[in-house]
Formats: sequence, C-alpha cells, structure tokens
Amino acid sequence: FIILAFCWVYIRKFQSRQESEVISTITAICALAIALITSALLPVDIFLVSFMKYPNGTYKVSICSANTVRQIEDTVLYGYYTLYSIILFCVFLWIPFVYFYYEERDDDNMNKCLQVKNALKYTIGFVIVCVVLLLIGTFVPLQAPPGQNSTQWEKVQYLFEELGSSHGLRALSFSISSLTLIGMLAVITYTAYGMSVLPLNLIKGTRSVVYERLENTEDIDDVEHQIEKLKSKCKDGRPLSSRDRHNLQELEGKLQVLRRRGRHLEIAERNCCTKVGSALRPFKILLGILFILVALLFIVALFISNLDKALHSAGISSGFIIFGTNLTNPLNELLLALQPVFPLDYILITVITMYFVLTSMAGIRNMGIWFFWIRLYKIRPKRTRPQALLFLCMILLLIVLHTSYMIYSLAPQYVMYGSQKYLSQMASAAPTSGNATIGTTRICDADAPEDQCTVTRSYLFLHKFWFFSTIYYFGNWAFIGAFLIGLVVSCCKGKKSVIEGEVEPDDSDISDDEYVH
Repeated sequence: FIILAFCWVYIRKFQSRQESEVISTITAICALAIALITSALLPVDIFLVSFMKYPNGTYKVSICSANTVRQIEDTVLYGYYTLYSIILFCVFLWIPFVYFYYEERDDDNMNKCLQVKNALKYTIGFVIVCVVLLLIGTFVPLQAPPGQNSTQWEKVQYLFEELGSSHGLRALSFSISSLTLIGMLAVITYTAYGMSVLPLNLIKGTRSVVYERLENTEDIDDVEHQIEKLKSKCKDGRPLSSRDRHNLQELEGKLQVLRRRGRHLEIAERNCCTKVGSALRPFKILLGILFILVALLFIVALFISNLDKALHSAGISSGFIIFGTNLTNPLNELLLALQPVFPLDYILITVITMYFVLTSMAGIRNMGIWFFWIRLYKIRPKRTRPQALLFLCMILLLIVLHTSYMIYSLAPQYVMYGSQKYLSQMASAAPTSGNATIGTTRICDADAPEDQCTVTRSYLFLHKFWFFSTIYYFGNWAFIGAFLIGLVVSCCKGKKSVIEGEVEPDDSDISDDEYVH
C-alpha cells in the first residue's frame, strides 16, 4: 500500500489536469508499482539464502535437506517469474497499447473500435520484438555444444536437453537482460546526472522570489518599450518591413511569457509552501550534503568493485566474475554487517533503491525525455501529458530493473551469497596429525563448492549470460564518467527559479489559467 500510495502521489503531481486520462494514469501507477515491488524482492532473496546456514558454515537442521532448500529456491524463483513476466507484459504490450490508444484519440471522428484496432496494429511490433527475444534466449546455449565428431542424433538430443533444462528460465532471463541493457543506458543518461543535480539543487536553493519579481517587471518594461519603438515606425502609415514584423511578433510572444511569469511569481510570493521552504532551508542544505556524500560513496564503491573485477576477474569471457574479494568495498562490508538483522539490510536496500529512483526522477525532471538529440517531452508539475507519463514510467521501470545489477556492482558478494559461509577442508600442518584434515570457515565466493553456497535467484536472472555482464561492466565505467561530467555541469549552473518549469513559451493561456487557479 505504501508503494501504491507513493506512485499515485508522484503521478498525480506531474499529471496535466487539462489532458488527464484515466487509463493512462492507472497504467503509469501500476507499472511504476510493479517495478518498485520487483526491486523490493531482492533483499528477501538475499535473506533467504543467508538464513539457510549458521555463521559457522553448516546448514540449519530444519532446512538441511535438499528438498527443503530446493523448495525455498523455487518459491523465490516463482516470485521473480511472476514479476518479470508482468514487466514484459507492461513494456511490450500494455504500455505501448495505451500510448497508441491515446495517440489515436486525437481524431475526434474516430470511433472506439477503430481506435482500439489501430492501437493494436502498432502494438504488434512490440509483441514481435518480445517473441524474438524469448526465442533467442531459448536457443542460446550456455554450455559447450557437442564436438565435431558427435553424431547428428547427439546434437539433436543436446538441443532438446538445452530447451527443456531450464523451463523457460533462460528465455525470460535473456528478455529481462535485454531490457536491463536499455535500463543501463537510461541510468547512464538520467540517474548519473540526477545524482549530481539533486543534491546540488538542494544545497544551492532557489532564487529570491522578490528579486525575481523585480527583475521580471524590469524585463516587461524593457520589452514594452521595444514594442512601442517598433510600432512608432508605422504611425505615418508606412508598413513595417518583414524583419521588423518578425521582431515585433517575437517581442509580443516574449511579453506574453513575461506576464505569465509575473502572475506565477505573484502567486509563489503569497504561497505558504514558499515560506515554509525558506524556513526549512538549513534542513535542505543538510539533506543535500547527505545526498552528495551518498553519491560519492556509491561512486567510490562502484569504482573499487570495477577495479577489483579488472584486476582479479577471469576476464571478458566470464563476464568479469570476481573469484573472491580482493579489495575492501565499504558498502559491501556495511551490508554484510547489517544482514543478520533482517529489517536493517532490507531498509538499507530499500533506501538505496529509492535513492536511485529519486535521483532518476530528478534527472528526468531536469533533462526531459529525449530520443538522441530530439526532445520528445518535458516533465513538469501539473503539466505533463499522458504520453510523457507513460514514457516516464517505462524509463523508471527499466531503471529500477537495472538497479539490481547496480546494487550487485556496489556489493557483489552480498548480492550473490548474502552472509553465507562454508567449511573448507584443509590438510593439518601438525606433524602428529598424519593425514588428518581440519575444517576452516570461509566466506562464500565464486570459487566455493556449488553444493556449499546457494546463489541468489536474482543473480541467476541477471547474470546468466556472460556477454550481458560484460556490457554491464563497461556500462559502470560510463556511469562513473557521466556522473563526474554531470557534477561539473551542475556546479557551473546557477540557482533555479522558484517557478522552475511552470512557465514555457509553448504553454497556452487556457492551461496557464487552469494551473494558476
């Protein structure tokens, strides 16, 4: 209920009152809620694999049987199956259908049946892409195929065994990994910039509303003077030149925007929220400092994790899997320390996930929705179109999907094995012990025996294909670079206006009056 309430408040905050659409609002809220619920399943997955064993590396008596372990793994696996299937349904069918359905609504003469038909026609392309991804994921082998000397029957038998071995896990994992790859691009674009712009905006604050009103009044007087100067040229009956007419039209449009800004600034000056915001200025500065410190912690942890992979992993062909922890990762150590007390690590993972969501929202809010160099939509409070909300929620859904790998990059050992340990048999060094062996407790890593350490289901879903893990690895370096660039850009920018995003030249007077009243 908390997740649904958050999604409803966020969507209603940015939704345009003039172009409000019930079906698009419900779709956006449900898509965002599914993404957040999916991210909330990760700490539960980690807790369950850690709960199976004692700190000394032995399995607990109540769940020591293989069937019990398998049952716990299958329960979490079915949860991922369900949520990831719903994500595929939203991304490839439901959200595109609602988007094209609303696009077809612009024609008033079109009946509902034709509107649905056209929306389904455009949606078929997304369904075909989904089917292709599922087929590719089904046929891509994860093990070495039979050699050249094997018979044709052995090759066919091998293919059928590969198709039936995972019960659809590979197909779904490949599709989700493909979506996560798109989410990685969104994280590099929006989240990296949002992690720098959000805390710096909190620290710098907004411009004084009194000073902005004074400045806006001076701009209005200046523009009115220029308009009068141009109009004075035609007092004797001579027509204005094409250049003067163009300048006059631009000045009149600029004057209209300035007057709208004046109305908004006047309301902002009387608004109680502006006064409360000024009173909470010290708290915002402290919150901004906290956010920038958290961002720097994430960047340092991500850099250490990537450096560890570059120095000690098996290389590109293995997806940069680390065989043991070689460099101390502060975030990984913190999660391992909090993991035995279930609510604490769950709260920390939830905070990390929400931090990524909030910074992503800030990045999208400041940048808008772009397709390469073309700006498609702006995200503004009470002014966002339904199509933009659908795009926004799809981007946030993909970003939250990639958050699982981001958390794995920040704390790889914790996400893979939790706090599991195993007993390693070593030969005794004492001369009187003969060939005796002793058991040593070691932390689970990628080099541990398969029957001694249980890997989380999330890791299997997002890291089943080595080439995706390799792309994610290089994407992390791009994320670090994008954050540093965004940090420099955010530092160079001045303070935001107190009515940032409320007034744009392409706004209509009707929507402006609706917003004001």
